[in-house]
Amino acid sequence: MTSITATASTATTARLRLTARGRRALALLVAAPVLGVGVLAAGGVLGGAVSGAIASSSEQTAAFEHVTVLPGQSLWQIAEGVAPEADPREVIAEIELLNGISGAIQPGDRLAIPAQYAG
Repeated sequence: MTSITATASTATTARLRLTARGRRALALLVAAPVLGVGVLAAGGVLGGAVSGAIASSSEQTAAFEHVTVLPGQSLWQIAEGVAPEADPREVIAEIELLNGISGAIQPGDRLAIPAQYAG
């Protein structure tokens, strides 16, 4: 009978070596989130408490020309009436944005007209 002898292999452990460039890259990778939060806080993006900005309760009002919606009148008709030379789709989008509506208007509604179309 033959005998098989198992030899123990020695495992080598690899050691991680960081060069100076690698250490700088690792430091930058770790510091980036902290620096990013600092930049956002300094720019006031994270909110009023961080940047010191406080919302005021006084409202600024602007004078707009208003149109009262008549029975059977659509936003398209209003847009063509206030700005016949402009694309009605753009005028409608601006009226909706200014008034906070999404296309549903009722007779008697009072709609503000964007300044560039007033007059």
